[in-house]
Amino acid sequence: MKKNQPIGIFDSGIGGLTVARAISEVLPNEQFIYFGDTEHMPYGGRSAEHILMYSIKIAEFLIERGAKILVIACNSASAVAYFHLKALYENKIDVIGVIKPVTDYISTQNFKKVGIIGTKPTVQSAMYEKLLLETKPSQKVVSMATPLLAPMIEEGFFNNSISQTIVNSYLSNWRFKSIDALVLACTHYPLIKKEILTYYQKKITIIDTTEIVAHAVKNSLMTNGLLFEGKRKENLFFVSEYTESFEKTTKTFYGTQVKIEEISLHYD
Repeated sequence: MKKNQPIGIFDSGIGGLTVARAISEVLPNEQFIYFGDTEHMPYGGRSAEHILMYSIKIAEFLIERGAKILVIACNSASAVAYFHLKALYENKIDVIGVIKPVTDYISTQNFKKVGIIGTKPTVQSAMYEKLLLETKPSQKVVSMATPLLAPMIEEGFFNNSISQTIVNSYLSNWRFKSIDALVLACTHYPLIKKEILTYYQKKITIIDTTEIVAHAVKNSLMTNGLLFEGKRKENLFFVSEYTESFEKTTKTFYGTQVKIEEISLHYD
């Protein structure tokens, strides 16, 4: 493994670009290869068996392209495939999901009650709760699936009265009363952080997983002697199914519109 090899990042579609953006900000010299599995998005409606199959195939693709570390920039895929990929590539390549770095962070804090919002597979997996309670058994945590939020954001409904109404409807759930921290357990959700802060009147801590994951990637590269400090090569963006509208939407999630290339992966 060499320092100048790229970081491999994958997601079910476009949301993982918020993670890619955070990684670029924390590691400006690093090149990354991004793969969005647009053919099968959203993973929120897929079975665990299918998500695992897709994740393994995409991981193989990224490693073949020279990835020196794998980043699962998707909560649903992290919940299902993280430990499998970690074991599969043990002693070969480090794998970073978007869940464990967050639970590790929370375990160091003094939050009395933590709320978690995400897709149905993420919430149903209870992975956040399992990992958190392993390290901090006394932590009080509540979670709720918020299936309307990701498609709402992809359709461009955020930072407006419509998104605020939907966010308010979810967060007013009685189980979330008196939380002092909220985990955005979907990579789409940083785009509605404003609405969430408005609902809570900025009185709670919003845990943005993208920032925590970016620093976890940096720490892994430093630990393994793979941090690159030279001139960055151009980042590469691939999808399993190309659409012009998807390419235009990349600006919303990544900050600038990027050129994407379609790559068809075969699932045998």
